[in-house]
Amino acid sequence: MEIIALIFFFGVLLSFLSGYPVSLCLGGISVIFGLFHFGPDYFYLLPLRIQGISSNFILVAVPLFVFMGIVLEKSGLASEMLRSMSGLLGGARSGMAIAVIFVGALLAASTGIVGATVVTMGVISLPAMLKAGYHPAVASGTIVSSGTLGQIIPPSIVLVLLGSVLNVSVGDLFTSAIFPGTLLVVGYIVFVILYSKLRPSHFPPRRDPGTEKKKKSLARLARSLVPPLLLIALVLGSIIAGIASPTEAAGIGAFGAATMLLLIPAKRISWKEKYSKIRGSMSQTVKVTSMVFLILVGAQAFAIVFRGLGGEKLLIGLAQNSALEANEFVILILAIVFIAGFFIDFIEIIFIIIPVVLPILNLLEVDLVWFGILIAINLQASFLTPPFGFSLFYLKGVAPAEVKTVDIYRGIIPYICIQLVVIGLVYLLPVLTMS
Repeated sequence: MEIIALIFFFGVLLSFLSGYPVSLCLGGISVIFGLFHFGPDYFYLLPLRIQGISSNFILVAVPLFVFMGIVLEKSGLASEMLRSMSGLLGGARSGMAIAVIFVGALLAASTGIVGATVVTMGVISLPAMLKAGYHPAVASGTIVSSGTLGQIIPPSIVLVLLGSVLNVSVGDLFTSAIFPGTLLVVGYIVFVILYSKLRPSHFPPRRDPGTEKKKKSLARLARSLVPPLLLIALVLGSIIAGIASPTEAAGIGAFGAATMLLLIPAKRISWKEKYSKIRGSMSQTVKVTSMVFLILVGAQAFAIVFRGLGGEKLLIGLAQNSALEANEFVILILAIVFIAGFFIDFIEIIFIIIPVVLPILNLLEVDLVWFGILIAINLQASFLTPPFGFSLFYLKGVAPAEVKTVDIYRGIIPYICIQLVVIGLVYLLPVLTMS
């Protein structure tokens, strides 16, 4: 049975390369093996497991945070912030790149939707950066990496899902992720500044945008910054202060984002357009949420069979016999997740790999909040690593013809290295995740 459990596990992973939807591969193969092991009783066990997961109050935050992010992206605040920051910092050699990183971090804290952030910044900033004189690799790498900050900076869908799988407080994960997320942003900015001094030919020359233009950019920036900052304060502040649970705060965020869109002056966005954007946001939220929960259903089908075949006991036995210490085992899992991120999506990693190793983590008494932050940063890298880094595809889809795929790949290498450095710091200094 244990050998069959391993065949089942690797069979599921290989099926992801077939081109069929991951949720159907995961659920379909699990049903076949489930019928083999449990017989018809499997169809009794599975609905009970799905019902238990569906009643998880924490997961209600997923569609609410998704809706909040999509509405903010459609409201045009992102584009307004990018133009204002670029106008304010564009005079410095690396000013526009710093503006992109700053706005990416702010969008991460207010939307958390990686695809929307990368596409928005790619459409607005990439042509402007190329026209200013940025090397295509520098421009694309900065935009892609900044757009993925929503994976770690709260409120993050990744942290919500990890909290559910690891059975830890999502609020604790949000609080613990603030400093590592800030560390990533600072690392990106420091790299851009240093690189502009080492390779000035890859950056535009210094210029003075003029006092009047700076004043206009500052005024526009203030107008575009206040609404999302207020929303961030409401959402994260209510969680950190203990006033609201993450799910309740997500409701506040969704309502606040919709209100912000409706309050935009009619001369900028008509009421008909507002209605269309709200309706479109709802439709897109349903699609994203359905995809997440369909994979979750498949993951539950997988978990029942894997445990029934003795896979969990096999892994625990291997961990005990390997004489690996807790920290060594964490390094092993981080390496596995990093490699898996080259080929499969972060949702599959969360719902398949993490539940499999969770019993061993509990056995070794690993701090699950600390481990969750390490995994979240690691999963952020999965958006950047070829051949299946989704952020790379998002940017390539909107990039001008002169930006080649190789430019995007070259551009993200330094940022992946920065992420690995931050993972190392968080691993060596768990105090960085103290909430």
